[in-house]
Amino acid sequence: MMISRRKCASSHASGFALLAICAVVAGCATSQQPPSPVAKVQQTIVPAAPPPGEPADLAGLKSTQLREVFGAPSFVRKEGAMELWRYDTTGCKAFFFLYPYGQSLLVRHVETLPRGSTSAADQTCLNSLHPKAQTPVS
Repeated sequence: MMISRRKCASSHASGFALLAICAVVAGCATSQQPPSPVAKVQQTIVPAAPPPGEPADLAGLKSTQLREVFGAPSFVRKEGAMELWRYDTTGCKAFFFLYPYGQSLLVRHVETLPRGSTSAADQTCLNSLHPKAQTPVS
């Protein structure tokens, strides 16, 4: 019977030693705090709004008149009843925003890239898109 008690005592001593080593190692470990859950906010630079004002000779044109002046658009996008017509040349892009009015679509807003200095539409850009006229659009 003595041998069994020694095995049992030896087993308890080994377990105690292992427990003591784990406690010492755990006490020496550095505690790291998890990163804070606050998300980093990336700032997006938004360009300045274009200057107000529409080219007087283009605002209010019907879609049929716009086609007569500039021809077929390079691109058309429809969103509900509104349409965006884009005209392109090498150095210029013009965007015409047409909204329903009765049975017609009318130009309500015009923008160009590059932008104009006094309005959202650059007159030089618009003139470069105007294939049928020898004189400026406005």
